[in-house]
Amino acid sequence: MADKDAPSGSNKDNPDPDSSVNPLSNFKNTLGNIVQKFQDSNLLNQQHKFWETQPVGQFKDVGNSSLPEGPIEQPTLLSEVKQEPYNLPNLYEWTVCDMDSDDVCNEVYVLLTNNYVEDDDNLFRFNYSKEFLRWGLRPPGYFRSWHIGVRVKASKKLVAFITGVPVKMRVRDEVVQMAEVNFLCVHKKLRSKRLAPVMIKEITRRIHLENIWQAAYTAGVLLPTPLATCQYWHRTLNPKKLIDVGFSRLGDRMTMSRAIKLYKLPSSTVTPGLRKMEARDVPAVTRLLRDYLSRFVVAPTFDDAEVEHWLLPQENVIESYVVECLETREITDFFSFYTLPSSILNNPNYSTLKAAYTFYNVSTSTPLVQLTQDALIIAKQKDFDVFNALDIMENEPFLKELKFGRGDGQLYYYLYNYRLRDALRPSELGLVML
Repeated sequence: MADKDAPSGSNKDNPDPDSSVNPLSNFKNTLGNIVQKFQDSNLLNQQHKFWETQPVGQFKDVGNSSLPEGPIEQPTLLSEVKQEPYNLPNLYEWTVCDMDSDDVCNEVYVLLTNNYVEDDDNLFRFNYSKEFLRWGLRPPGYFRSWHIGVRVKASKKLVAFITGVPVKMRVRDEVVQMAEVNFLCVHKKLRSKRLAPVMIKEITRRIHLENIWQAAYTAGVLLPTPLATCQYWHRTLNPKKLIDVGFSRLGDRMTMSRAIKLYKLPSSTVTPGLRKMEARDVPAVTRLLRDYLSRFVVAPTFDDAEVEHWLLPQENVIESYVVECLETREITDFFSFYTLPSSILNNPNYSTLKAAYTFYNVSTSTPLVQLTQDALIIAKQKDFDVFNALDIMENEPFLKELKFGRGDGQLYYYLYNYRLRDALRPSELGLVML
């Protein structure tokens, strides 16, 4: 199981209004060219050696139609699962990170804030809030033992972290109990200690102890073998700030005033019946979401308790809005986005980039482009600087229409111990990971 994706990257070119605005490229992510890309790279050899020992799709098997879809290795008896933790280097020890504890939650926050993923230019680093971490790591049925830390024995300082949360994942017509593995972080000064493979094996062991044998994860690096290769897109909300901090730059024929005009949004939303989601909406939203996600090859399946956890609004964590038909009072549509700021590194004027990330959206009576524009308007009203979206699900059409710009990095989705014969197109994927 792998590390978290890189930050969504930056959109280094603002579109020119005199040309086609942000055209989607014809980039194709076939398994063939993914394998070629991997073979051409010398940077991933160490990771490749580790992943060759794991039950994941291997590049050498790409194109082999004789391999069956489904689990790569069958479950073993729980009594045969290793009962003791894997050995760490002598100076370090395992710890369970109790996210209910303010002190421990703060330790995790500090570790991630100072050491988690940065963009390639070292301008931005994810800055998950403590409230966000508690939301993301404590869904219904979570296992505290899956919140794993590594401490220095002598000082008890937290220097590494990895997590899993349970999820019911539908793959084609089968619902599989899986773990979502996330937040793999090792202190910058310890990156040469080879802690990450041991941490991946340890989280795998603990997941197996709960009789769960599959997992989903994402990474910003290419590993064997992606389920899907997706692209982040960015919609500018605060052009001046994004340009000042280096997230964007002005194109050759673009001035600041033209950029501000280009990205200007209406002052208020336009969808009748749009309002913030409330607890009474949970059953209706669950029905909408389950029906919508059934369209995709791989997607989670949520019950009411999970929808309540993941989608009920929380300040500075998750925003969710429903459309209530004014005549029938039926909930017909909804959209959601979560708050994930990034620290702005080494900038004298700004310390935080406030970013919204589109989460789950369902459109039945309101066009998705209109719903998403209303989401952009609300995000702008709440002082977000940028609105980010992946090209998964049915997002691609609104990327074209709403002036999103393509980011400079890819996000790879993976399944552990589960094989699909062919990589999915992003539009066949219905999973958002934090």
